[in-house]
Amino acid sequence: MGRSISEAYPAAREVFEAADDALQTSLSKTIFEGSEDELKQTAVTQPAILTTSVATLRALQAERPDLKPDFVAGHSLGEWSALVAVGALDFADAVRLVQLRGRAMQEAVPAGEGSMAAILGLDIETVQWACDQVVGETGGIVAPANMNSHEQTVISGSTEAVERTGELCAEKGAKRVVPLPVSAPFHCSLMQPAAHRLAEALQDIEVHPLSAPVIGNVESVPYTEAHRVKELLVRQVTAPVRWVESIHHALQVDVDVGVEVGPGRVLAGLVRRINRSLKVHSTEDLDALKKTLEALA
Repeated sequence: MGRSISEAYPAAREVFEAADDALQTSLSKTIFEGSEDELKQTAVTQPAILTTSVATLRALQAERPDLKPDFVAGHSLGEWSALVAVGALDFADAVRLVQLRGRAMQEAVPAGEGSMAAILGLDIETVQWACDQVVGETGGIVAPANMNSHEQTVISGSTEAVERTGELCAEKGAKRVVPLPVSAPFHCSLMQPAAHRLAEALQDIEVHPLSAPVIGNVESVPYTEAHRVKELLVRQVTAPVRWVESIHHALQVDVDVGVEVGPGRVLAGLVRRINRSLKVHSTEDLDALKKTLEALA
């Protein structure tokens, strides 16, 4: 992940080096060479994805310094990358904070007590109904965590409540219920201890003016006020990612081209399912970056 772009662009390589300096560890070596087991630990995953995303952005900017976003958005952790992209957060601060964020999320719920599952082929209203039913019946914790597309919603909460909600969704016609291999139940009220720790860590961090509006996860509408950044990042830990609504708002403000900056092309796929009129290019490796630059020429 990120190796080819690091080797091709000094500006990208500098980001990986900055992450190593900020964390006092060789994160870059783990990103380039680490095993899947290492990389899927959320305290590693979060700074690794942030670093690779920002490094990719710097490579893109090295080729096209004139390319300025009208809006930025990110899915969960990606909102941190978006905030670095618009200058609201210094990269060194962001990478340290997302490492803490990942560790705090990991430690918020004992292993095995929380889980997440993707509900495929069912609308969000029915998924919400199923969550409400299970909460009412059992008193357990379960809620929509990621509204990814019109027919893909991820639920999060206590393990038994998530399993029961999945069963209800299947009875209501879900095509599939897929348990996710995650280390914690993200974006639900079980993450409140992590939100408290992040709020404390953010107190001494300086937030700079935003060079472009951010379409945030919590409210799914653009915001530009620097004083709101910390509040929204803390709320995001326990609130659902409203990705469908975020894309709808992007379309409402006449966004017609997007670039998914960083590893993978999951968001491009989700956007296609939401509305194909928004064309999204990917930059997951050097070849994809070159193709995107050609498309944007």
